[in-house]
Amino acid sequence: MKLLEKLFRPRPPIRDREALIDFVDAQSAFLIQKGIYEYSRARAGHYAKVLFAEKGFAQSVEHSRWQAFPLGLAMVGEMIDKALAPQAGTQRRQILDQIILVVLAAFDRYPVPPSIGEAAWLEARRELAHRLDLVGGHAPKRVMDMPDPLAEAYFAIMPIHEKLRGRDFQTTRNYLRVSLCNIHDELVSRMDKVALERALLADAAA
Repeated sequence: MKLLEKLFRPRPPIRDREALIDFVDAQSAFLIQKGIYEYSRARAGHYAKVLFAEKGFAQSVEHSRWQAFPLGLAMVGEMIDKALAPQAGTQRRQILDQIILVVLAAFDRYPVPPSIGEAAWLEARRELAHRLDLVGGHAPKRVMDMPDPLAEAYFAIMPIHEKLRGRDFQTTRNYLRVSLCNIHDELVSRMDKVALERALLADAAA
């Protein structure tokens, strides 16, 4: 009974900065990791269990996860701007600046991954901030189009040798599109837009 209650318990609403950071962190990690694991299992086929049990491959997967995490953060961050933009109006830039800080706060929750190194990790942070800053220079895109500029970079990070990937790029891009749309739907269902906008603007004023 307790398990069923946990499974069907409504997820908490997103009304403030901390709740938004939690959402960005969890959904970005889920978006990236699920794609890496599912693609690797699909390519390995019947040998998936053997492959994932190998230490070398497990290390490659871990490296791929951390390489791709900033890409997931960028996609989810842009999607949040889209969700809030109709309410933001002329204050869109102020709110976007706060969204960038929220996304970077999610990034900063983690120490430098040993397989990435400090210099590359700091560069990934800088590039993430730059990508999100550019979002304010154009009208919000459709959510399904947001992964397109990053899909090739994400596909290149997969821990499967490029000669074994075949013609799987379109499948990977479609996975990102569908998954980001699902994340957007969850955000819309949980977000208290008025309270969240008010909280972000208060942070901007402070």
